[in-house]
Amino acid sequence: MKREILISLDANEKQVAILEEGSLEEFYIERADVGRTFGNIYKGKVKTVIPGIGAAFVDLGTKKDGFLYVTDALKSPLDLEAEFDEQNQQAERRRERIKRIDEVLKVGQEVIVQVVKEPIGNKGPRLTTHFSIPARYLVMIPGEEKVGVSRRIEDRAERERIRNLFKEIEIPKGVGFIVRTAGEGKGAKEFSRDIRYLIRLWKKVQASITTKKAPSAIHQELDLVERIIRDHLVEETDKIVVDHKEIYKKVDGFLHVYLPGQSIDFHLYQDRQPLFEKYNIEKEIERTFQKNVYLKSGGYIVIEQTEGLVAIDVNTGKFTGHKNLEETVYKTNLEAAWEVARQMRLRDVGGIIIIDFIDMEHPEHRRSLYRNFKESVRKDRAKTNILKMSELGLVEMTRQRIRPSLESAIYNTCTYCEGKGMVKSPTTMAIQTIRELRKALGHSQGRTINAYVHPEAAERLLHQEKKAIENLEHQTRSRIFVYSDAALHIEDVNITFVK
Repeated sequence: MKREILISLDANEKQVAILEEGSLEEFYIERADVGRTFGNIYKGKVKTVIPGIGAAFVDLGTKKDGFLYVTDALKSPLDLEAEFDEQNQQAERRRERIKRIDEVLKVGQEVIVQVVKEPIGNKGPRLTTHFSIPARYLVMIPGEEKVGVSRRIEDRAERERIRNLFKEIEIPKGVGFIVRTAGEGKGAKEFSRDIRYLIRLWKKVQASITTKKAPSAIHQELDLVERIIRDHLVEETDKIVVDHKEIYKKVDGFLHVYLPGQSIDFHLYQDRQPLFEKYNIEKEIERTFQKNVYLKSGGYIVIEQTEGLVAIDVNTGKFTGHKNLEETVYKTNLEAAWEVARQMRLRDVGGIIIIDFIDMEHPEHRRSLYRNFKESVRKDRAKTNILKMSELGLVEMTRQRIRPSLESAIYNTCTYCEGKGMVKSPTTMAIQTIRELRKALGHSQGRTINAYVHPEAAERLLHQEKKAIENLEHQTRSRIFVYSDAALHIEDVNITFVK
């Protein structure tokens, strides 16, 4: 599979596009004026303790205070796909009494925390007191002293090989490790290099804990470009293209650290035509934010996104098939399953996701669709949990949400419709204006009143609703003047009396 990574910098915004066979599969942006906190470790100070919600708010020295649930302070909330001794862990947790937050933390207390979820909306970052620090092949878990293997490495022989390998590697006391998916097939040399790097990093963190005052940052995660090279660069990567000299130098140095001796087609892009324009990425990104996503067959999917829920509807559209309705629906659903998985990655949506596939009669078609969808989601780096398909063809799932979606990072809520996505029609506003005029006039007689409305509502009032205005004037023996004001919102009506 041909895989390319394109990295661009323009106006202090870094953009990274990951292509597979020429198709945009993942897209990331990071802006200089928007601080990223996920993975950062802070020396914070407890600001408030709220037993009612079992959480404390911690001053991190950032714009928003972080919140720390009591369960996150007692044990690690991170499911890093570890496979330590789960049965023993669960038994230990059952024995452990869940304490009250005010038994664990006190106002003014200093606490070392790590951000596990970025601020979203009005919510501050979510914190934990158990740390995880990633390298290329390993994640270090201070305090665990165990070695786990990512569940995404499914081959039993490979899992056993890795476990046996770590029996021969010297592991420092006081830390544990999880072998990441990228560690599949790797040897003692690669793992040992990661261990040395992580231990050096952890010693720096420990030193900062003792020297820095709260609140302050004591460890910051890598920036976007470095994270992409660390987490997304695989053996199948054919090319890395960068359009900025400084980033080119940074990537070059990073490659020597993480992939020493490995040959990669890596070059600086210097053409006049913008990098993303040449690869037709900009148009693809614009389509990412559209409500309707059209499939090659002629079918389409509709994506409706709210703060905590994403609803996705699959439709056959123009696709009529060649055999019968069941076959048409089945093929549309299969194509949609792949596209839905791709759109989730591109948009970086999270929370609860409901997918309404088109209903199919044959049970085998349902089973096949479900298998195909799960397989399509497998390449997603975010943690997902997919429930079985319902009788109505609905698939419920959750997708790990650690930062705001790409859409919310690029777009603001429309100040005109205030996020509704709709505004009242001119006809509705004309009728509403007449009602408000009647209410304002009440039982008074012989008054002069002005109504200022949006031009489209004014047009309706002065023509189609002219008779209704005249009837109201006659009933109240008043004079009504309608004025068009282009500065007004379509739903605004300003009524004033003339003295």
